[in-house]
Amino acid sequence: MKAIILAGGRGTRLAALRSDIPKALVPAAGKPVLARQLEMLRREGIRDVTLVCGHLAQQIRDYCGDGEAFGVRIGYCTEAQPLGTAGALFHLDLREDFLLLNGDLVFDVDLGSMRDFHTRSRALATLFAHPSTHPSDSTWIGADAAGRVSAFCRADERPAFAHNLSNAGIAILSPELLRRCTPRVPMDLDRDVLRPNVDSGRIFAYRSYEYVKDMGTPQRLCEVERDLAQGIPERRQKKRPHAAVFLDRDGTLNVFKGYISEPDAIELIDGAAHAVRRINEKGYLAVLATNQPVVARGACSPEMLDRIHCRLEALLGEEGAYLDGVYFCPHHPDKGFAGENPLYKTDCDCRKPKPGMLLRAAKELNIDLSASYMVGDAQTDVQTARNAGCRPVLLTENADEPVPDGTQVFANLLRFADSL
Repeated sequence: MKAIILAGGRGTRLAALRSDIPKALVPAAGKPVLARQLEMLRREGIRDVTLVCGHLAQQIRDYCGDGEAFGVRIGYCTEAQPLGTAGALFHLDLREDFLLLNGDLVFDVDLGSMRDFHTRSRALATLFAHPSTHPSDSTWIGADAAGRVSAFCRADERPAFAHNLSNAGIAILSPELLRRCTPRVPMDLDRDVLRPNVDSGRIFAYRSYEYVKDMGTPQRLCEVERDLAQGIPERRQKKRPHAAVFLDRDGTLNVFKGYISEPDAIELIDGAAHAVRRINEKGYLAVLATNQPVVARGACSPEMLDRIHCRLEALLGEEGAYLDGVYFCPHHPDKGFAGENPLYKTDCDCRKPKPGMLLRAAKELNIDLSASYMVGDAQTDVQTARNAGCRPVLLTENADEPVPDGTQVFANLLRFADSL
């Protein structure tokens, strides 16, 4: 598979740090971002690379040469004028599916798994999708459980209730997709290529918790350098079992108000978003695991519960925090209540303290339960941790509350997160 790297950006937001070199050559932890990308492509077995250059293109040519120093073959497409994020693709002889990368990304991704997903889906385009730490300026993706994209838009166009799922800047594209488009100058990948083809049903989101982060602003560059120093990209590799922090919802993340049946009732506990951000920064997967019998009781539909969780993700995202997974149990075993939904009145294996939610997450996200925590404000959460083989953490300010042996106790989630 050929890789095309869009390395022509001017890097205006980084100009305060380095205006004398192209953005793709700005060093992250002592090594140019473009060098890190070429090394990652070589590791993933991709040897054929085309660099799309524009601003200060000669510096990129001088640095990369023919690619021999990086173990790849490099060709160049130099834009005499800016062609947009897709314009250059119409000037290349692309006959097979290819990988497209933004030139400001630091990433550690199993590209083979992404390519397999793309092939199985018979996709025109497969977009690497993940929760964003800056959803207010990220391209939002709406997708179903299979990954089929139903909506794709700028952050300011996103629906009021939407999960935090963003386009990371890595895509596998088919030449067939380009043939469906009418070239123009400039040509924007999102607006002119992807969005017009969403209705084909062949644009897919490849969801992954693997490490992808852009370094396009001074703050994000600092975050990337911090992550590299801590080894976070390697710790997020798909092949490695991951440590997770499982989080109860009501009373742990949001203020306990009894049964919540509408999005506006969600109110984060002070410091909760900061705590989740700390969990994110330390390389743990942050996974929601919550009993929501409001569905079984008929007080809330599954669709409304989804909107509630969209609101929760939005509030976290406003403070740079995100969840890697959302798991909930809608069931309740007791029957005979007015308005109940009989479909969910069952003795399931997912209602805490049973470990079903955690076991499912462990299978889907490759989680090492023995290295993970279950954090909540109830004894039920402690017992869930024990049943799943996790480390129990109880959040309480009650000095008289009984604490089972081996349980860590903190006054709130932020205190716990700071202890990691």
